[in-house]
Amino acid sequence: MAVWGVLRQRPLRFLVSWWPWRCWAYLLSGTLLGFVLLLACTTLLFLGLGLSVVGIGVLLLAAAAVLGIPVGVVERRRLRWVEPAPLPDPHGSLAGVGAAAWFRTRLRERATWRELAYTVMLATVVTVVGVAFLALLGLSVLLTVVPVIVWSIAPDTVMLVPGEPISDPVTALPGTAVGLLGLTVCAYTGGLLVGAQVRAAWFLLSARDEDLRSRVIELTRSRARLVDAFEAERRRIERDLHDGAQQQLVALTMTLGLVELELRGHDSSATELVSRARSEARLALGQLRDLVRGIHPQVLTDHGLTAAVAEVALRNPVPVTVDIDLPHRLPAAVESMAYFSVTEALTNASKHSGASRISVVGRIDGDRFTVLITDDGHGGADPAAGAGLRGLADRLAIQRGRLIVSSPVGGPTQLRVEVPCSV
Repeated sequence: MAVWGVLRQRPLRFLVSWWPWRCWAYLLSGTLLGFVLLLACTTLLFLGLGLSVVGIGVLLLAAAAVLGIPVGVVERRRLRWVEPAPLPDPHGSLAGVGAAAWFRTRLRERATWRELAYTVMLATVVTVVGVAFLALLGLSVLLTVVPVIVWSIAPDTVMLVPGEPISDPVTALPGTAVGLLGLTVCAYTGGLLVGAQVRAAWFLLSARDEDLRSRVIELTRSRARLVDAFEAERRRIERDLHDGAQQQLVALTMTLGLVELELRGHDSSATELVSRARSEARLALGQLRDLVRGIHPQVLTDHGLTAAVAEVALRNPVPVTVDIDLPHRLPAAVESMAYFSVTEALTNASKHSGASRISVVGRIDGDRFTVLITDDGHGGADPAAGAGLRGLADRLAIQRGRLIVSSPVGGPTQLRVEVPCSV
């Protein structure tokens, strides 16, 4: 704690610095806040218990349970008066959710109950200790300025000790000495009390490892849901193209073929135009089939990753050897990511590497599926130089995967793709 560090390292300098004033302001504001919270907690508790039979009391008790959340926000800000290191917020963001969902989530978080415990401590222990400390501080200030009071009200007298009235400011100087001693005691006592409250705030209001782990788990689940939604949308597009646009192009090709048969034998320029239109329709149909296959190949769904990569290897202009050994089918998201990583790597190797042979080797290594794509090209592949490898690395990062590129000038180039099997 910063205040305890100053007290321990420079006790005399602490006394003449701004630290005592900051500690007194922190204790005074904490006492006032604790008194307000004591009234609020008592009111909510009695009203909640009294009105619980009609249902409204349950809402009041729920409000009392989450009262510590705004108190925690205020305290983490107020703590900056005496502690330079900010306290991390233990709560995750719930922007855009309804009130009922907000209450359910907050009531399930341990941090909410720790903040409620801090609120109770602030309303009881801190308030009582703060009142006692402020009484001692006020008495010390009063004793310190007794000579001034005596001088200002003369010839009236001031009685510090029963039966001994004081009318001379010089006679009141011993009271000033006692007051200064009391202020010194208050300075060090305030530092100790503030340090103890800071320690309690760090223990009850700061984010803990389980809070951070719960956020990581929720982010992982959210990312998995996004990946699943993206995969479902891609399959929907593939299905719509296959069942819609592709069938329309097939019908158009057949219709143009029938028209071409009807016009055969007639000396007309329309015959050549119909024949050209039919060829263009066939070309568009082929391109659409390649597009549909690239969005999500049916062979990947029906037969798995090994068969899908083997099919891509057969169509690749550069000879590809495939050695993927899987003891079982991988999760759909892993298969899809691995498949498109291999296709992207094969495309880049065929276009840019000048390779004469490419090999694809896939194995399960622990809880990760690893694919090595190696070509005998001229090397020099740089992920930062183009969008292909950089985009592949970004897509792998979505599923906590990674891409390792080894491509010295002169070759060979090896891409190592790692995808967790439990996405």
